[in-house]
Amino acid sequence: MNKQPSYLHRGGEAPLLGATIPQHFAAVRARYPNNEAVVSLPQQRRLTYGQLAMEVDRLARGLLGLGFAKGDRIGIWSTNNIEWLLVQMATARIGAVLVNINPAYRQRELAYALKKSQVQGLFLIPAFRKSDYVAMLLELVPELRSDPGPEIHAAEFPDLRLVVIYDPADPEHSGRPAPGFSLWQEVLTAGGGLPFDGLDAATAKLDRDDPINIQYTSGTTGFPKAVVLTHHNILNNAWFTAQAMGFGAADRLCVPVPFYHCFGMVLANLLCLSVGASIVIPCDHFDPGLVLQGIEQEGCTAVHGVPTMFIAELEHSGFAAFDLSSLRTGIMAGAPCPVALMRRVMEEMHCREILIGYGQTEASPITHLTHAEDDLHRRTETVGINLPHQEVKVISTGDGHTVPVGEVGEVCFRGYHLMRGYYGDAEATRKAIDEQGWLHSGDLGCMESDGYLRITGRLKDMIIRGGENIYPREIEELIFSHPQVAEAAVFGVPDDYYGEEIAAWVRLHAGESMSEVALRDFLRANMAHFKVPRYIRFVEEFPMTVTGKLQKFRMREAMERELRGDIRLFHFPHHP
Repeated sequence: MNKQPSYLHRGGEAPLLGATIPQHFAAVRARYPNNEAVVSLPQQRRLTYGQLAMEVDRLARGLLGLGFAKGDRIGIWSTNNIEWLLVQMATARIGAVLVNINPAYRQRELAYALKKSQVQGLFLIPAFRKSDYVAMLLELVPELRSDPGPEIHAAEFPDLRLVVIYDPADPEHSGRPAPGFSLWQEVLTAGGGLPFDGLDAATAKLDRDDPINIQYTSGTTGFPKAVVLTHHNILNNAWFTAQAMGFGAADRLCVPVPFYHCFGMVLANLLCLSVGASIVIPCDHFDPGLVLQGIEQEGCTAVHGVPTMFIAELEHSGFAAFDLSSLRTGIMAGAPCPVALMRRVMEEMHCREILIGYGQTEASPITHLTHAEDDLHRRTETVGINLPHQEVKVISTGDGHTVPVGEVGEVCFRGYHLMRGYYGDAEATRKAIDEQGWLHSGDLGCMESDGYLRITGRLKDMIIRGGENIYPREIEELIFSHPQVAEAAVFGVPDDYYGEEIAAWVRLHAGESMSEVALRDFLRANMAHFKVPRYIRFVEEFPMTVTGKLQKFRMREAMERELRGDIRLFHFPHHP
């Protein structure tokens, strides 16, 4: 008897939304005008849905007044603040394509993003941490020093014609660092001469399948790709995620994840705005103490984060003093979620309904979620089942055929949530989405008989040691279960005899110490000998992206340098 194939189509629950983002937001605003839409604790500002809609329309009218229209690309280079949200919704109101730019980008990366997406307008804050945004931009666009604005003519960036700077502390009274910069207040006043019905007329011309957003993949290897997403993609993804969470107008979501990322923009901002809930910004960039304080102060019912964020919150020195009893739910995603960590979040943070989420930017981003009613096995050892109106299958990495339930293969998706493509890169799009419309995730996983999905690792991260396929996730879970271990990352390094050998980087809890021998003995007692890492290194921190994704390629490079006899270097900043 043939085994059941690893394929699932899920639909028929609630119909897909057919509206554009501004159409849906207008209906939510009409229903909940007095609900708090956004609270920014660093800025000490609060806006109801009625007030947010007015501010969005002011900015949208200004953009129209400056000549921006449907399809134009407008970038934002900033940390989390209310103005980021206003730009997100104002561009959607007129059909401009919002280009999300990572706040951690340096000059070279910024230049790449501006050119790749042909950005025509750019909003930015003056600086972030040690990054002087103004100095970097003046170096790239020297015309800003002399062009009187608002129109600039940049030789290296011919599409760029407007650069708007704002200070989140006082956006309407920001200073002008050079003649070519425009100010936030100037954009708002630019819409003064627009006919009263001009904004609504622009919105009426929009279609749900119009591109509305360009998000860059996290870039854990090489240059990131520019993912093009539509109203239909991200609005439905946000709304169906809210339904899966049981999330509604009475909920308040603490958002420590960055807005520039799909997690923040879609699964936090748009998720809340799709149902009338409140967005709580506890900090402009992640700080575990401020997150805990924000949850307590605002009575947040939910909190999102990647595993490293939850670890930092649980290990904060003042954790026990915070009242987190208001918490009910949230999403942990963006990286493999260790079972032991999930249990701690449920018990110690009172997030009994915390969900594991899985997906990727190219899929808007959520494809799978666990559910609050799932048993502990499903909620801690799988990434759940796919959202409604999505298809998923698991295929052989050899011949591409769908594998039977329970067998490991590459996870593939198809449905409303798939990106339009990579901007300006048809070849990369063809490699990612096949002729049958399936997006190849690059992730390895296996499907259970009830459709629940286990992720075992990245296709490119799978270690082949002497002919044995070894999945890092399994080893990481075991290492993490040791009471002295805070984090672990497992990856392969070249080996002349076996082809690849296993390496593990391990961070211990504060004040703990352990030898390589002790950890190796623990692993040997609990798993097959060929899975025990040959190389174990104890580190204080890991190289990671600004969203908290571990960059194993940087760990691998450092290990390869050490194994070649080069200098040992195991200290990395938290952000690139």
